[in-house]
Amino acid sequence: MNLSQVLQQSGVVDSMARELNIDPATAKTATGALLPAIVAGFGRTTTQAAPAGGGLGDILGSLAGGAGGGVTGGLGGLGGILLDKVLQQDPTPTQPGNDILGQIFGSKDVSRGVASEVSAVTGIDEALLKKMLPILAMAVAGYMAKQAGGGSGSQQGGLGGILGSIVGGLAGR
Repeated sequence: MNLSQVLQQSGVVDSMARELNIDPATAKTATGALLPAIVAGFGRTTTQAAPAGGGLGDILGSLAGGAGGGVTGGLGGLGGILLDKVLQQDPTPTQPGNDILGQIFGSKDVSRGVASEVSAVTGIDEALLKKMLPILAMAVAGYMAKQAGGGSGSQQGGLGGILGSIVGGLAGR
C-alpha cells in the first residue's frame, strides 16, 4: 500500500478536506500531487544527515518540545501526536508542519514553489495548496515516526527502509 492510500485510509485526506472546506476528491488529488515533493524533502534531509546520524529523528526531536513536553514512546509517540493533531476535529495547528517544511525544504520559497508547480499541473488553487502543505507534512512525519518507532534496529536504517517503501509506492501509482 502506498503512502497516499495510507493517508486516505487513516482519515487524513478526509480530515484535510473537512478542515479546508473542500471536496474529498480535490483533497485526494492535491495530496497525491504534493506527496512526492514532501517525501523527496524527507529523503534529502535523511540522506544529508546520515553521516551525522540525524534525519527524521532530529526533525521530530526539535518538534518534541512543542508537542506538549515530555513525549513518551520516542519517535512513535511523537508520530501519534502529529497524526492526532491532523485528525482532530479542531483546526490543525500548522506551526509544527511549517517547522517540518522549513527543515525539509530549507526555505519558504521552496514551499511556495512546490505549491505553484502543483497548482499549474492540477489546476487546484495555489493558496489552498499552501494551506495543505503543513498539514500534509505533519501527517507524513507522523506516519514515518510511527513506522520508525515501531521497529527495532537503527533509526537510520529503518528510516531508509520506510522512505524506500514510500518512494516505491509513489512510483507505482
